[in-house]
Amino acid sequence: MSLHEIALEEAFTFHNGKAPKSNPEGPFAIFGSNGRIGFSKEANHAGALIIGRVGAYCGSIEYSLEPFWASDNTIVVKPRENQNLRYWYYRLKFHPLGNYAGGAAQPLLTQGTLKPIKLLVHKNEDEQEQVAKILTTYDDLIENNRRRIQLLEESARLLYQEWFVHLRFPGHEQVKIIDGVPEGWEKKPLKQIATLNYGKALKAEVRVPGPFPVYGSSGEVGSHEKALVKGPGIVVGRKGNVGSVYWVNTDFYPIDTVYYISAEESSLFLYHALQNVQFINTDVAVPGLNRGMAYSREILVPDDKNYQRFLSEVLPLQEQINKLQDYNIKLTQARDLLLPKLMSGELTV
Repeated sequence: MSLHEIALEEAFTFHNGKAPKSNPEGPFAIFGSNGRIGFSKEANHAGALIIGRVGAYCGSIEYSLEPFWASDNTIVVKPRENQNLRYWYYRLKFHPLGNYAGGAAQPLLTQGTLKPIKLLVHKNEDEQEQVAKILTTYDDLIENNRRRIQLLEESARLLYQEWFVHLRFPGHEQVKIIDGVPEGWEKKPLKQIATLNYGKALKAEVRVPGPFPVYGSSGEVGSHEKALVKGPGIVVGRKGNVGSVYWVNTDFYPIDTVYYISAEESSLFLYHALQNVQFINTDVAVPGLNRGMAYSREILVPDDKNYQRFLSEVLPLQEQINKLQDYNIKLTQARDLLLPKLMSGELTV
């Protein structure tokens, strides 16, 4: 096994991303600084790494073997001959590129900043391939579990739709519908069901990575050594991704771009009900969800029999989801412990 030092410009060709065209969605992923942000009818790159160029996700690393569109918030790097794409994905994940960012108003990376960076890497392409295979095994398992989680979540979502949107719940043929509501059910404003508590600011630079997930309006955005809220709970996007809804099974830290619902008031029924609520953006400059407006949204609440019956159907699905999520956490931790040892040559391949 041999390691050698190499500048990024010796390993890659560099390309700037470009603002996506205003085309309808297509088959090609669009990448921004924070990963996939949509889809496009056209692609401008393939077989490359995508580096976040600006903002909070400056220095983030994604990769795609398939054609994709890289937005103007990214820098695209393509491996030269004898350089393994997947190996370099892990090598750069291990080396925080965001630390090289300049910029006065917000973090910024440029090609000129990145090109001269020198890293110690495996010289032999076969060794790069072996390292990449080991780490890919973990990521493939993680991705497979994510797909299983998506299927389980979709099953629960469709069940809610069938029972409480289309009103084809068990025994619906024998129940009278009065003003669009089954007899014994009622519509209630959210304010009568749960309290939307404000999250608390926690800037990325003061977070200490730990066992508790940090939630923003786009979902899990990191981790912290302390939790703010006891789980399980529900998170609702307040700023940015207005009305997004997440179920969090563990203790967690909701930041100031979200509302959260306490464990005492959270339920799997309410979680699925909120996913079907049409929350309205009430701010002009930055998308925002006014709490008063949110409280006025009505939710169809079934009788206790159908409420409990629904919970008995979705709880086993959620338990499977929880197990898969826990397994993914362990796989991620094992991969992250292994990665620096492989990259430094402490473990040979």
